[in-house]
Amino acid sequence: MGSPVPAPAGWAEGPRRQAVAATAARGLRRFAAARGIPASREFLLDYDVIEAFCVAGLPGRASSTRGTYRSALYRLARPVHGAPGQRATLFAGARAPAPYSPAERAELAAVAAAQRGPAKRASALALVVFGIGAGLRAAELVALRGSDVSRRGRRVTVRVGGPAARVVPVTAAYAGRAAGLAAGAGHAHLFRPGPADRGYKNFVTNFARTLTADPAAPRLGLGRCRSSFICGHLAAGTPVAELLAITGICQAESLARYARQVDGAPPKAVLRAWDKRHRGC
Repeated sequence: MGSPVPAPAGWAEGPRRQAVAATAARGLRRFAAARGIPASREFLLDYDVIEAFCVAGLPGRASSTRGTYRSALYRLARPVHGAPGQRATLFAGARAPAPYSPAERAELAAVAAAQRGPAKRASALALVVFGIGAGLRAAELVALRGSDVSRRGRRVTVRVGGPAARVVPVTAAYAGRAAGLAAGAGHAHLFRPGPADRGYKNFVTNFARTLTADPAAPRLGLGRCRSSFICGHLAAGTPVAELLAITGICQAESLARYARQVDGAPPKAVLRAWDKRHRGC
């Protein structure tokens, strides 16, 4: 932890406890260093970092050993962060919607292209393309116009307005279709153009329910589309700062619910440490 972590006053009552605390602290330092967690007491003695170490950093150790190390590290953490129940921020617990598999994405594009009427086809394709390809939220998709989409060579970007205003690069697999939809729409809305109550909260969901599809086909939902976009970037190793910027997410901690679904994605402790360094947005 940079320098040795001293045991709190009143706890170092015997050599065995001191040895256990020192051994646990050395293991925690190695675990944190391998994951890019800063080597200061504030980060290393974070309760979530300790939990990650006890769960994932002690392979093959008996549960009794894990419990002993956890108790020792919790005692060290108490003077730094207070009692465990007093932590200011916890990780988001809800699991994100499962991302669509490559086969499901191809099937969704086929379902959208098979809808009756050009208007419905275009709206269904916009949901797929700007959901999976750009990770837009419902309100952002509803407000999107053809003029918000720009193309320079093979690079296609979407200018998103609203509270999380940003510019999003469309994933390469969807860039061509995004540019084609925008060219056909001009300045009109890309999703369900024409008069409509765009403030209605189920505007996108209700449309998706009306799509004609084989009962065995995956159901099209914007939540899973956005999850596919985020998980794709996590799998590709997109830097945290860049991923936050293009998704409109303020805290790296919020990515933890998506990272659970991606092998090799940054663990919770790393994401929380990133927030502490940058203090969100």
